[in-house]
Amino acid sequence: MSHITFTNSLITPQFLAENRSAENLIILDASMKPVTPVGEAVADAYIPNSLRFDFDNEIKDHNTSLPHMMPSPEFFTEKMQAMGINQDSAIVVYDNVGVYASPRAWWMFRAMGHDNVAVLDGGLPAWIKAGYETTPTLTTATRRGDFASHPRPGLFVDAQAVTHALSDSAYSVMDARSAGRFYGQEPEPRAGLRGGHMPGAVNLPFGETQTDGVMKAPALLREMFAQYQNKKLIFSCGTGVTACILALAADQTGHKNLAVYDGSWTEWGAVSSGLPVVKE
Repeated sequence: MSHITFTNSLITPQFLAENRSAENLIILDASMKPVTPVGEAVADAYIPNSLRFDFDNEIKDHNTSLPHMMPSPEFFTEKMQAMGINQDSAIVVYDNVGVYASPRAWWMFRAMGHDNVAVLDGGLPAWIKAGYETTPTLTTATRRGDFASHPRPGLFVDAQAVTHALSDSAYSVMDARSAGRFYGQEPEPRAGLRGGHMPGAVNLPFGETQTDGVMKAPALLREMFAQYQNKKLIFSCGTGVTACILALAADQTGHKNLAVYDGSWTEWGAVSSGLPVVKE
């Protein structure tokens, strides 16, 4: 039995199908209910041998009211070991919409120092479209893994770091929400949030990085990020999920200095936050 190591953060359904017998392969379904409509989710179907990676309810910081915040390294290690994940695991993450929730799981593993992880491009819809089989059930771990977290503190950042970045020309803060939400012309889907954006942030709606749930070619993504190639990039969105799609897109262009603002607009845009919001 062979081991695989990913050379890219994105893999195709064909690549996954061809490597399904690799003994270090772990397949994770990281689906969540989209806050923003982004295509039809595939219901009650999974790639065979998928484990559930539920960052919305389980694998999160349970000591904050903010949604699905990154948990402690110790908590993450415990959860991954219980799922049978090892230090040498090659992890594929996918979701049932396309490329929506899965980059968040990918970024969480990267933040915990595990680089042998990739997103299934196009997700479950692309897998089905390519003619590969699905199963109606998830699998569960049969043995404990030896996963160990080696946290990289800079990959998730807080409001203080974002405040600094907004006034530092070495950084660009990129917001993955729709233009309507960014400019305060559309209501926020969560109650109690102001409309608008951070002063100095730029808008790159996550949908612009993909076509029908599949990531655009690296050459097209490079054009999008060309003017930011010498910047340190911080990505924000509504709750820290679609910001990770921008991180994946930037990763595909070879960009290295990337961070995700974990609290995102749910924290920054809260009426009680006292953080500055503009609508221009």
